[in-house]
Amino acid sequence: MHGLRFAVLGPVRAWRDDTELDLGTPQQRAVLAVLLLRRGRTATAEELVDALWGEEPPVRAMTALRTYASRLRAVLEPERAARQKATVMVSEAGGYALRVPRAALDLSVFEDGLADADEARRAGDLAGAAAALRSALEVWDGEPLCGIHGDWAEAQRVHLEEQRLTALETRYAIDLESGRAAESVADLTELTNAHPLRERLRGLLMLALYRCGRQAEALAVYADTRRVLVEELGIDPGPELAELHAKVLAGDASLAGRPPEPVRPAEPARPLPVPAQLPADVADFTGRSAIVAELTGVLAEADRTAMPVVAVAGIGGIGKTTLAVHVGHAVRPHYPDGQLFAELRGAGPDPAGPAAVLGAFLRALGTPDKDVPTGLEERAALLRSRLADRRMLVVLDDARDVDQVRPLLPGSAGCAVIVTSRSRLAGVPAARTVDLDGLVTDEAIALFGRIAGEQRVEDEREIAAEVAAACGHLPLAVRIVGSRLASRRSWSMATIAERLTDERRRLDEMRVGNHTVSATFELGYGQLYDEQARAFRLLALPDVHDVPLHAAAAVLGLPAPATEDLLESLVDASLLETPAPGRYRYHDLLRLFARRQAEKYDSEVARAQVPHRMLDFYFASARNAYLAAESADGGRLSTPETRGIEFATAEEALAWLGGETANLCAVIAESTRGGAPDLAVAADLLLSLEPLIMSGTHLWEFEQTARLVVTAALEKNDARTRGRAGYLLGLILHVAFRLDEAEASLRTTVELAEASGDDHVRAEALNGVGVVTFEHRRYEDAFAFFERAAGVFAELGSPEGEANCLSNMARAAAELHRDKEALDAAERSLELFRAQGSAMGAAKAMQYLGTILDGMGRPDDAIPYYLDCLAVFRSTGQRLREHHTLYRLAESHLRAGRPAEAVAQAEEALAIAREIGQRFGEGRALDVLGRALTADGRPDDGRACWEQALAVLQALGAPAAEDVRALLDRAPAPR
Repeated sequence: MHGLRFAVLGPVRAWRDDTELDLGTPQQRAVLAVLLLRRGRTATAEELVDALWGEEPPVRAMTALRTYASRLRAVLEPERAARQKATVMVSEAGGYALRVPRAALDLSVFEDGLADADEARRAGDLAGAAAALRSALEVWDGEPLCGIHGDWAEAQRVHLEEQRLTALETRYAIDLESGRAAESVADLTELTNAHPLRERLRGLLMLALYRCGRQAEALAVYADTRRVLVEELGIDPGPELAELHAKVLAGDASLAGRPPEPVRPAEPARPLPVPAQLPADVADFTGRSAIVAELTGVLAEADRTAMPVVAVAGIGGIGKTTLAVHVGHAVRPHYPDGQLFAELRGAGPDPAGPAAVLGAFLRALGTPDKDVPTGLEERAALLRSRLADRRMLVVLDDARDVDQVRPLLPGSAGCAVIVTSRSRLAGVPAARTVDLDGLVTDEAIALFGRIAGEQRVEDEREIAAEVAAACGHLPLAVRIVGSRLASRRSWSMATIAERLTDERRRLDEMRVGNHTVSATFELGYGQLYDEQARAFRLLALPDVHDVPLHAAAAVLGLPAPATEDLLESLVDASLLETPAPGRYRYHDLLRLFARRQAEKYDSEVARAQVPHRMLDFYFASARNAYLAAESADGGRLSTPETRGIEFATAEEALAWLGGETANLCAVIAESTRGGAPDLAVAADLLLSLEPLIMSGTHLWEFEQTARLVVTAALEKNDARTRGRAGYLLGLILHVAFRLDEAEASLRTTVELAEASGDDHVRAEALNGVGVVTFEHRRYEDAFAFFERAAGVFAELGSPEGEANCLSNMARAAAELHRDKEALDAAERSLELFRAQGSAMGAAKAMQYLGTILDGMGRPDDAIPYYLDCLAVFRSTGQRLREHHTLYRLAESHLRAGRPAEAVAQAEEALAIAREIGQRFGEGRALDVLGRALTADGRPDDGRACWEQALAVLQALGAPAAEDVRALLDRAPAPR
């Protein structure tokens, strides 16, 4: 027994003589640790269970505890007989206790060493005290209770570690008393880094540095301590450390440990300088009232515990400096001790060094040159000390990065900072960050008027708005253009507006004296590394509203993650904006600047590849969307070079198409210019948009775009491309119920497709002509066109195309009263679509089958088909087809004698038609709604609906107008 030793100041271990014992699992070691720290006192079973498992012990915790105790006894007393009473780990009062000598536990040895050191120190034996402390600390072997987990172990570790740190502090205090300051600095530095919140360690390090003649570093330690305490705990250093700081700052002789020098009469204190370095506020500061109010509120807050920092970021020329200076003057009364201002030149090739700025600040605060430290950290610490009890505003203009700014920040809550930068300064603790945008139109016009002449601008306000827009609402550009106009009295507003119209020369017009917008942009562009600069130039070339991430990756030929890093770095540099996650855009003037740089640095071949790659990306993605939305094979479409975005569902595909409408139209339009080398791809992109067009949205935009392609193809004598664009144009015109124009376009397409051998489009166009003639109620002609189209699709081996024609043939046959033929064709269509796995095709076939059944007098058989296809159209966002189905549902309910249900379906159909601007659908919905209301006993309401329907359908020239007129003629006069 006398040979047993135990350790808890590190891993939990045990030895017999010099042999280490195997203590088993961590839980088993935890039992031993609990007993060792009880120092011979009994630990109950409940206390042991709580220490091992906390509030959630296992079901068999007591059994496990007894097992651990039995195993420990076997290790600690291996020679004890089975029935012999234990003498080391004993059972008492429903628990256990460990009976070992005090000296057998390393913690007791440590505590005894501390007691010896304390006794020696009180006796004046500093060397003996230091030796006792060193011996006590040598007992430690790492983290106490290492390997033991749980709340109990963690609480014990905190307690034991506190004892060790207190001992270390005492040891270094004795070393300093003994004149060992130089030997202590390194160890104290390491300890304060590991335990930055311990003020006593920080104080010992300050004292050691001071006694080594390193006063500035001692002050820096205090400044850093204060910063850490404020940031981590929201408190200032305690009175002892503050007093030590004051003594170090004053060079108090008592800190050296020597008798104080004779007191000399104090020189009269000189008043501290009150610097006023803010530049003059501009007399014509305009707009930004909400931002100014918010920032002045932040900076003028009285009851604050932390220093406010305002960070203003934005592109060159956006007005950051002007705003910062204006706000600075507005809050001057709140900072009576002065204002410091530094131009950091962060956007230029030679940014100001923070050490030089600190030197200038310290001299402005009255520090003699000989007392300005040489090192950056020492200067920063001295600045924080000088500003510690003052209320001062610091304005740092045009910062490059956080490393340039951080040393210049005061540490006192009484001070405040305004920082401007072209990039967002991540890492600067900002109470308020402002990403500055251009002026709104009224503000830009007001600024323009203050410079060029208010009456002059007010008299031609609309032209002034054009000028402001051409300036991109950029304050610098507005100022320059306003100054040019003001200095040229012979120029009119129209003159300057006309000069700004040419985008290629617009930046050249923004020059007055030595001031140019381009020079401002050059500063930011000059800081980009090659890959950033290439991306900035090339992505400005396509005529798109904004640039999606995956489109940018396609243009640059980079993986999406690498592209995102590039673009986000340009956002950080305020050379790009990000209006939504994954989307990027240029300020108008920056786009022009970037294009000019591309002309300088990128070859004509490289520039020509950009719109080609952008168009191919959109074609690939739209093709994927078409396949997902229509469940079609895409045989009529060519194969793109890239994969594009892929879509899991039709709903996802249609949502993407709808969200990209502006860019889709833009890239197609761009492909019609400059010789139109990619016009065929643009036509295929148009064909890919059919699902979106059938939703009834964006018809005007797509019509204009399709006409551009038709015109360009005509100029190139490209019959195939002209036919493809003409087919989609006919489809758009049909959806808009401009039937005569639609028929003309589709008939032309049939001729062009036959001439060019474009059989897929010929079949689609034949089917389209059939649909239009069906709307004209020429059912025999319609059936013939559908039949011809079906034959072409059958020859092409396109069962989906054939199925679509069969559905249309069924409709025409039904109108010709060939009911069996109609039903057979509709059922065959549904069968073909289902065989191909085309959910959208099957939904369309079900709608037509429902129409056939309803027309045969079987409305209750029709309704289930309508409900099934309605679910598909709703889930995929096909609003036009949803409208058609609701209209048909209303007719079936009405035919089945359920007018109330018919009213509900007709009202919903009417709402959708009006929402998507489908005038013919609006007229039809009003027609069936009028019939349903009349059948429901509300004839006056029904008549009102028919009158509206007649007006709509007559305006369209729709034959259905005569049906409505007949209803009105038969209707009773209103009551």
